[in-house]
Amino acid sequence: MKTEPPASAALPVLDRRTLFRGGLLGAGLAALPAAVSATSAAGAGFAHGVASGEPHSEQVLLWTRYAAGQDTKLRWEVSPDMTFTRIASGGDVTATAETDFCVKPVATGLAPDRWYYFRFIAPNGDISSMGRTRTLPVGSTERFRLAVVGCSNIGFGWFNAYAHIAEANDTDLVLHTGDYIYEYGTGVYPTAEQALPERMRGIDSEIVALADYRARYAAYRRDPDLQRLHQLYPMLHVPDDHESANDSYKEGAQNHQSKTEGSWDARKRAAIRANREWMPVSDEPYAAYEIGDLATLFRLETRLEARDKPFDLGDIIGRGGRDPAKILDALTAFKNDEWRDPSRSLMGAMQETWLADGLKASRAAGKTWQVLLQQVIMGSLKSSPDIAQGMTDAVPQYIRDRIMGGVLTSMAGLPFNMDAWDGYPAARERVLQSAQNADANMIVLAGDSHNAWASELTNAGAPAAVEFAGHSVTSPGAEGYLPWIKADDFAKQAVATNDQLKWADTGHRGYMAIELSPRAVTSEYRFLAGVRTRSTALSGTTRLSTAVGSHALEVG
Repeated sequence: MKTEPPASAALPVLDRRTLFRGGLLGAGLAALPAAVSATSAAGAGFAHGVASGEPHSEQVLLWTRYAAGQDTKLRWEVSPDMTFTRIASGGDVTATAETDFCVKPVATGLAPDRWYYFRFIAPNGDISSMGRTRTLPVGSTERFRLAVVGCSNIGFGWFNAYAHIAEANDTDLVLHTGDYIYEYGTGVYPTAEQALPERMRGIDSEIVALADYRARYAAYRRDPDLQRLHQLYPMLHVPDDHESANDSYKEGAQNHQSKTEGSWDARKRAAIRANREWMPVSDEPYAAYEIGDLATLFRLETRLEARDKPFDLGDIIGRGGRDPAKILDALTAFKNDEWRDPSRSLMGAMQETWLADGLKASRAAGKTWQVLLQQVIMGSLKSSPDIAQGMTDAVPQYIRDRIMGGVLTSMAGLPFNMDAWDGYPAARERVLQSAQNADANMIVLAGDSHNAWASELTNAGAPAAVEFAGHSVTSPGAEGYLPWIKADDFAKQAVATNDQLKWADTGHRGYMAIELSPRAVTSEYRFLAGVRTRSTALSGTTRLSTAVGSHALEVG
């Protein structure tokens, strides 16, 4: 069944031939040179369309950007129909240079559980594209649908997952698990050989300063499929690392070099500011949303507020030199000591307490499901001992070293990704214990890994939650780094190696379509046929479900 209002009332498809009235991309944008300022790169007027987010039962946040070279007062209107003959909410807001001409008014006084249309009007009569959004339900709720996306590096391909969500028209709310943009410059990730040249317009040097981050959002938001997604659905977004820099944490990042790129604190502030300007998000790092009596959705922050520096397994392995026995000893010592440090955290004590209290309150209020929207995989994943089979001398030495390190790490009983919850086992135990204490039906949503995983999470030997971890929109997964293993074989190895993992796909891009009901949560993993050409064709789907109270997964 399609999302209301029906598809026949939906807005026209946005492409290069049928851009909405007023010019989606701006008349001269296609001819702009690669090196331009943030303002000129963004185009004039309503060049980046509209967006909405932070929905609640009686309000929703609206977004647009109006670049006129000067402060401009805009009128915004919300209507229950596309004619705007009745205005349900409205007001004035000023687009200023201080916020890069982005505005984020909050429409209040709306009715629960219904779709609305909205628009912005400039003093000269220019009208933005017409957006569609919706409020959250109250009371008895039989169904709510989520589209979960993440990891959308524009240089690797087209945002076909975004286009498919818009075309399918069967979701109520889009959840973005992060890596909405990537910070790298041209030729890094993707490399020159990997990149689609037509997708690299506006992607030049690595972004470090506020103007850089603003320009990168502007470059991404020129994409018509991303604009269409924002135009049709409200979004909740949790930034992951690439909205700032790779493998970021509160005091630094793997991809930040203070000697050449200045203060990390300054870069972090710039990244957060640009994100809050350009995205339809609140200024609160974490928040909760009530979906009738069906669920409480918790939007978490696990990156920049309180995350301790991730462990580097390469450093641990280096303690053993090149002697496998000594490496194994070093990994075992690390596992029994530093790795289990209870003081290490992703969320910080304040957020952990807030979440624990929220889980209890949700259950006490009779909510069926407790859903975590967060960035990184919570399930534990070790490398398969068979991962090196078939690897030849043709594989670069640094990859061979990494693979053999992964095998030894697994032999020591350690997971391979210290940047995920696996690098913070005590913090993970606290979250899962909070879910058990609350008798929660907890669903964990994650992104980051570029691959699809479904796990039954346990704590202290008892069931605690189910995790649906989504694959990427464009960023390459394991198939790009392990060419000697077929993707299906690698997925089978992963499931056989990890007790919590019940299903995996490591060879496709796409998104998750999740349906909440009082009886079950179902995730349909939708696989796009590819991302190197612009198409919404699917190559297949896989459905997994968990029944209420079971903390268990069923495939099919």
